[in-house]
Amino acid sequence: MLRISRLADYGTMVMSQMAGHPGRVFSATDLAASLGLGRATVSKVLKSLARRELVASVRGGHGGYTLAREPQRITVADIVDAFEEQPFGLTDCSATSGACDIENSCQVRVNWQKISLGVRSALEGVTLAEMVQPQPLERPVVLHARRPAATGRCGTTTGTGTT
Repeated sequence: MLRISRLADYGTMVMSQMAGHPGRVFSATDLAASLGLGRATVSKVLKSLARRELVASVRGGHGGYTLAREPQRITVADIVDAFEEQPFGLTDCSATSGACDIENSCQVRVNWQKISLGVRSALEGVTLAEMVQPQPLERPVVLHARRPAATGRCGTTTGTGTT
């Protein structure tokens, strides 16, 4: 299964919490408590987000972190990028050249690159503002789970689940 890293997921949670209260200064302790995450984890997330200039630190007695720009100008791709060490790609060869010994003769590399671009485009197409106020899907998403084959009355496998 394809997944973003846990830290990227936490980064999205932290940024969404902050975007829900624009202009507010958040401490790592406040964010950890409101999100049910450990303070050390939230601190690590905030440092990664600050390095990418997605949050800005505020010094002083009431210091903490605030969004560095409006939620409409931050994409999910920006957040994910803050936690990835390598360029985005679903496979090594779809992200960088020279990452695989057989990439010159690979029959599927171009298609993996195409799929990676599609996923990247989807991440770039959702803003932090939309994460706070989710928009309805234009078309329903059907998740296909692997299901065991249905069996008929005699224990024989059927193609439709009916006998």
